[in-house]
Amino acid sequence: MAKVNAATEKLCTSAAVTEGKNMPVNLPVYRAAGRYAPSPSGDLHLGNLRTALLAWAFARYDGRKFFLRIEDLDARSRPEHEASQLRDLEALGIDWDGTPVRQSERLEIYQEIFQTLQAQGLLYECYCTRKDLNDVASAPHRPPGSYPGTCRNLSRDERKERAARLQNRKPAWRLKTDIHEMTIVDRNYGAYRGAIDDLVILRGDGVFSYNFVSVVDDALMGVGQIVRGDDLLPSVPRQIYLQQMLGYPQPEYAHVPLVLNQDGIRLAKRDGAVTLRQLLQLGLSVGDLLAQMSISLGFPGVRNAQDFREVFSPENLGRTPWRFHPPISL
Repeated sequence: MAKVNAATEKLCTSAAVTEGKNMPVNLPVYRAAGRYAPSPSGDLHLGNLRTALLAWAFARYDGRKFFLRIEDLDARSRPEHEASQLRDLEALGIDWDGTPVRQSERLEIYQEIFQTLQAQGLLYECYCTRKDLNDVASAPHRPPGSYPGTCRNLSRDERKERAARLQNRKPAWRLKTDIHEMTIVDRNYGAYRGAIDDLVILRGDGVFSYNFVSVVDDALMGVGQIVRGDDLLPSVPRQIYLQQMLGYPQPEYAHVPLVLNQDGIRLAKRDGAVTLRQLLQLGLSVGDLLAQMSISLGFPGVRNAQDFREVFSPENLGRTPWRFHPPISL
């Protein structure tokens, strides 16, 4: 991995990172930072806001800097959604250090690291369609749900045949991994053992994958703490494996309980009045919502972010999801 390490070390001090990208130059100083990384595809809902509050509270509790990253590679991302999300975070009293980083401004960085992995023979083309991935069963001796390496060792003729099936689409690029499982330690959930498979680095539509860009960004931004919803806990072993391949330091992970709808399913915007704007229109105040969020996490019902910071402690954070019932009217 020496060549990969050299490439990423070069990027840490290159003009591509330090000029116009809102990135810290002296990375060791920033290693301990926390972060929140929304995707601007719509308004944040109450679950997103509660996770943002927790990511901020964890960072401030530990005396860390706190960064924002706008994960805007999704085709649904819009500047107006980014603006509304930042307004909502500010309305809650969440502050951050520096200027938000946008992934759309960092494509050259991802491309250079991708090409380094590619040149070292650490990637391979995957021709599996979505239907293939839904239909295929895990190979023997692999954890359930992991990619079984269908396209890893194809012959030239097999690659040609599978490429023809894609028609006008391009193959994805996957990372060649050499272990299948890893046990990690989460600050809130403790030991967790999860699958490591040949994760996608570049999707067939030409967009770099979430696992890849988030690992790169966290390292180059100097993020040392990642707080996010517990639905993402299974992705941690894959991300730590990629961090090790790239020579990046491993951050601390703390996964937090989700907000669920009335049916016990992860809250979504389709569940009714669940965004800050909608709830304020129904007559609730920011203080009302903060009090509800604080109580749902097992803390006193404080009505502003600074007071939540005072009552918050990671040791007393539970793992029970909050089943939220959106008000119809007040």
